[in-house]
Amino acid sequence: MKKKVIIIGGGIIGLCSAYYLQQEGHQVTVIDKSDITSGASFVNSGYITPSHIIPLAAPGMITKGIKWMFNPSSPFYIKPRLDKDFLQWSLKFKKSATAPKVEKAIPIIKDINILGRELYKEIKSSEDFNFHFERKGLLMLYKTDKAGEEEWKVGQRAIKEGLNVKNISEAEVRKMEPNANINCKGAVYFDSDAHMTPKEFMTEMLSYLKAKGVNIYKNESVQDLIISGRKIMEVETSKRTLKADEVILAAGSWSPLITKKLGIKIPIQAGKGYRINVERETGITIPAILVEAKVAVTPMNGFTRFAGTMEIAGINNKINTIRVNTIGKAASDYYKDVKIQASEIDNAACGLRPCTPDGLPYIGRVSQYKNLTIATGHAMMGWSLGPATGKLVSEIISDKKTSLDINPFHPDRKF
Repeated sequence: MKKKVIIIGGGIIGLCSAYYLQQEGHQVTVIDKSDITSGASFVNSGYITPSHIIPLAAPGMITKGIKWMFNPSSPFYIKPRLDKDFLQWSLKFKKSATAPKVEKAIPIIKDINILGRELYKEIKSSEDFNFHFERKGLLMLYKTDKAGEEEWKVGQRAIKEGLNVKNISEAEVRKMEPNANINCKGAVYFDSDAHMTPKEFMTEMLSYLKAKGVNIYKNESVQDLIISGRKIMEVETSKRTLKADEVILAAGSWSPLITKKLGIKIPIQAGKGYRINVERETGITIPAILVEAKVAVTPMNGFTRFAGTMEIAGINNKINTIRVNTIGKAASDYYKDVKIQASEIDNAACGLRPCTPDGLPYIGRVSQYKNLTIATGHAMMGWSLGPATGKLVSEIISDKKTSLDINPFHPDRKF
């Protein structure tokens, strides 16, 4: 049965959901409070990451978070505040950050990332798109033996999951990146990963969806949801009222503000990240993570992007120049020929990633309403998991067997 589907949120998750739903023949409308030209879906590192098998809620992160709380340039920062939702989220994060829970999450995270990668390839191979997509793997560049040992432990665990991972020397790094003049002791190399230029994909996908008859309403905020029994009947925006057979909530860090209107609580905290674009030759051809600095480096189409930090400090778009400068410094520390310019720092941008307490996204129907599907909470893997989430959402709405077991992603799960 073809349905009227309203998607709240026009980021990577919302657009990919629209893509697969329109392929199933549903009548799709996307609503976004912005003009869909900025935010996390545009400023991310463009990684497709089967390598990222360890969730944010890992053992030791609480200790690191407390230690880094007093360092304004730390890669992971939690701003302490007397906010009920934040305190409850923090408690759930602590409960999730155990070795058994991480071990259980590893194959789940790997499988959905691989599904995302294969679906990107499938979209790219169609004649409708021309976006940048390359699979060159990911270098985890380290400067100290301790960091290298820790990273290789993750690599060895990934090998058990069937990924191809190598621990390579400084000389081998130089052979792979002969023109980048890298300062490191070595790297753990994952050949499973791919990378993209996010703005290209977002722009092409928006054009494609419009051409296929998907309604895209920009600069409209959701004001209210009209309920009858256990169904959402209508969505009221700042400009119109829309009837709905199905509603998908893909509003990222803003999702809890919508669910509160429905009496539903989904634990999410916004994790701010920053990016610097360098639009000149850097010699960098392979994506890398600068392990000690927790900075991602991506050779995109026409520029190199340096991105990083996880700053859990509520919903705000303020640029913290100390943290941006820290990313710039890391770039120069690892790449001897790269000097970030003041103008590049000034043009830095940020985005808010929606973080769940256990590091797994929310994908699925909620029990309280018959026609509400949640698709949010992807944290740093939003870009990687866009098509996979969109495909799963489409399968849920179309009453099809899902490509993956979605129970681990259930929005009602206990922490």
